[in-house]
Amino acid sequence: MALETQTMPQLELEAVIGFNGHVCAGLRVHPDREHLIYPLGCAVILKRIKDGKQEFLHGHTNNVSCVSVSKSGLYIASGQVTFMGFKAEVIIWDYEKRAIYAQLLIHKAKVEALAFSPNEKYLVSLGGQDDGSIVVWNIETKQAICGSLASAHSAGHCLTVQYSNTNDNVFVSAGSGTLRVWELDVPNRKIRPTECQTGKLKRIVKCVQITENDQFIFCGTTSGDILKINLETGLLSDFGPDKEKFSMGVNVLRILKCGDLLVGSGSGNFVLCSKTKFKILKTAQLKKGVTSIAIRGEDQQFYVGTEGAQMYRFSYDDFRATLISTSHSSAVNDVAICFGTSELFATCSEEEIRLWHIDKPTELLRITVPKVTCNALDFMVDGHSIISAWSDDSIRVFAPESGRLMLIIHDAHRMGVTAIAGTRDCKRIVSGGGQGQVRVWELEPHGHRLLETMKEHKATITSIKITSDSKNCVTASADGACIIWDIVRFASLKMVIANTMFRAVCYHPEEYQLITSGTDRKVAYWDVSDGAVIRELEGSQSGSINGMNISQDGQHFVTGGDDKLVKVWDYMKGEVTHVGIAHSGSITSIKICSNNRILLSTSADGAILRWRFPHPLSP
Repeated sequence: MALETQTMPQLELEAVIGFNGHVCAGLRVHPDREHLIYPLGCAVILKRIKDGKQEFLHGHTNNVSCVSVSKSGLYIASGQVTFMGFKAEVIIWDYEKRAIYAQLLIHKAKVEALAFSPNEKYLVSLGGQDDGSIVVWNIETKQAICGSLASAHSAGHCLTVQYSNTNDNVFVSAGSGTLRVWELDVPNRKIRPTECQTGKLKRIVKCVQITENDQFIFCGTTSGDILKINLETGLLSDFGPDKEKFSMGVNVLRILKCGDLLVGSGSGNFVLCSKTKFKILKTAQLKKGVTSIAIRGEDQQFYVGTEGAQMYRFSYDDFRATLISTSHSSAVNDVAICFGTSELFATCSEEEIRLWHIDKPTELLRITVPKVTCNALDFMVDGHSIISAWSDDSIRVFAPESGRLMLIIHDAHRMGVTAIAGTRDCKRIVSGGGQGQVRVWELEPHGHRLLETMKEHKATITSIKITSDSKNCVTASADGACIIWDIVRFASLKMVIANTMFRAVCYHPEEYQLITSGTDRKVAYWDVSDGAVIRELEGSQSGSINGMNISQDGQHFVTGGDDKLVKVWDYMKGEVTHVGIAHSGSITSIKICSNNRILLSTSADGAILRWRFPHPLSP
């Protein structure tokens, strides 16, 4: 990150919506019982349970793949994924200082799992499938002590590690056809494995827990059963349940003080079962697969995370799920703010649209269309409908209060509908598709009518903006052209061309200029009347600028892109006034609310960030 970016005035971050529920055992409760710890993109988030205040641990360069917390809570460790041929970093964080304590670099491509020793002397790290090694680190010296291949050549790859609760020199690893107890020999800098004997049972172990007295190992398997192994002898002691196995496998286990088990399955089943014969005592069914279970305090409260990016709170007594957080589980493609009120906003991601309240970012409504992706959306100016562009070549119009489907236009574009906008009079929709065609639709009381197809673009339409009088519009395309269209006579008026793939275009509110952004990392100003370029600014140090929006008074605009930075610009000076540093993934879209109070940005890691916009509307 450039030094000038770090020294520039920072945007004030007000709230973050997001949680990577695909990370197994990624949701943790800190031993202070006051904070939830979980991954989101490249960041580890600390969220205060009492009031929801969030802090961010930034340091990873790619998505966080595993999280572990030491017994006292002094340290947090997190590992990441990276690209083939590159090394994946482990970071140990100093919890009190909220700062990096050590950066450990040895594994290739991915860090699969991490575990602290009980007295916080050592950290064991497990590499992913392309690495296959286990490494033990000395936390005080920040150096590797020793390492070994995680599993025998005849076995599959290792998936998890768990440290003993009483002995700094013993830990367990498990995975596909492998279950090993390791002993650390520090003077000789070696780790020696002992294979556990499961007889004829061949299992893929996904998660491991060790009883508090280190007597038994419990292993959750992809087959949906649980193995109980004697830690000292390495022999199978029990397995079950006898009758119904856990559907879609056991993803996560936790042992309560009484010895009973909390079990989370891939089918969303969250169960309390007995320590012997694994008899089910209590059960709850969640919508998505359970990937994390975190225990708070003396077994009275549990936090459960799912692969659908939901977080639930349970109490031991009633075992009922209270939804405390929900978010997108994949990249957010677009965000739109309801015009005028600035109280509601909508986001889209894969097969869903979600409606949120802007001040307390809670989900108000979810619209789901299975097996298709929503590429773009917008509110009609009157607020009576949400128009949306979908990958199955359809345009869908929904009622924002109920989510009712008001209109569907089938076969609107080939290769998907990729951009959409509505006119101010709410009578027409302009859409763009994957083949570069621009179409104008008239909305009728009981249907729709195609008015015209305009065919000058040669590639995907990425952005559409319509003038306030609803007579003209501008379309940006990946073909390196922006075209201004007359949407009354259906003719092109001007074309601007640059050596880029345009990602975003905006009219200045007075509509005499355009600003554009794209893969060339530049922000360009264009004259609407003759299509001439007026000014070019260096908008980003790295990566394309994917999102852009301009304030209602035209004095400021905002950009965001692959550099993960939100930038607020002075329109006339062409200078950055504020920078927002918090995103962990590429920024996909960005919007300023109509009263200049709030700025929203979304990213490829599923996060939605709400910032305080630093420039009030001019009188």
